[in-house]
Amino acid sequence: MMSSDHSRRTMIKGIGIATAAGVLGTATAQAATAVPAEGEIWSNEYWAKKGDIPLWMFRKRIGAPKPGEPARPVVFFVHGSSVTARVFDLTVPGKGEYSLLNTFARYGFDCWTMDHENYGKSGRTSGNADIASGVEDLKAAVEVIAHETGQRRYHFVGESSGALRAGAFAMAAPERIDRLVFAAFTYKGEGSPTLAKRAEQLAYYRSHNMRKRDRDMIRSIATRDRPGTSDPAVVEVLADVEMQFGDQIPTGTYLDMTANLPVVHPEKVLAPVLLVRGEYDGIAAVPDIEEFFNKLPNGDRQFVILPGTAHSVALATNRELFWHVTRAFLTMPTPIVT
Repeated sequence: MMSSDHSRRTMIKGIGIATAAGVLGTATAQAATAVPAEGEIWSNEYWAKKGDIPLWMFRKRIGAPKPGEPARPVVFFVHGSSVTARVFDLTVPGKGEYSLLNTFARYGFDCWTMDHENYGKSGRTSGNADIASGVEDLKAAVEVIAHETGQRRYHFVGESSGALRAGAFAMAAPERIDRLVFAAFTYKGEGSPTLAKRAEQLAYYRSHNMRKRDRDMIRSIATRDRPGTSDPAVVEVLADVEMQFGDQIPTGTYLDMTANLPVVHPEKVLAPVLLVRGEYDGIAAVPDIEEFFNKLPNGDRQFVILPGTAHSVALATNRELFWHVTRAFLTMPTPIVT
């Protein structure tokens, strides 16, 4: 369900490649500004390498890149536990825009995403694709972005365990981070009915690296908290797209979220942070997020609750509220007084 022009394919190895190192070493400190754009959306796919593991990446922006043009701010969308990067680029006929990549490309951003190890088009291994593995995926991905854009810092928008991946990466590589948006984030998991229910399967997650993910499981993402907050037709399209990759999905992030929280420590997240929670989210309890928010060291931080939404803000009927607060946060003017 993704529209793309795969005229060019790029394979770049993981950390420390010469071309990326050269870009990072010589790039000027030019601030990239998001300016609303009109025109055709250009897209391309890329491949990063994490050791021997190929990792699929996808990019959208208005117009193909041109030498010498002003830099556009890069925003990287990080997917969660039970879906691939397609969740950020759905085409749903007759239902309006459901592609975050399209939306933020029109806002003037250079939009990127990826399939993590054992998801979607990326390589399959015997691992469980936990949060730590996701951090290594992102380390490989930013080398591709550096090579392609000449930029060294990027915005990250993560949903659910994608927010945990983005947060853990921000701790590991703070020099790569511009601004962070954590949607459906969980800190310690306290007060979460969904995680309490999920923990009943903890022994299974410890002993199995993959779990069943059928159409009903995908539908439950939009119905388990508050039916009616997402359009069932949209979720069916998501299921159609996701099931092409099979009915198995890694257990690693489920294990982390039920047994190993916290995996993101607020005092180690130095960048500006926007925390976004759906009003009816069964994973991200308000006191849990408030505790995280209050411990963040950067004064440039916000916590927003979106009315009439549940866990998946990207697929919510009220998704434009998410677009609005995210765009506003990513385009905040630089403070004059600090």
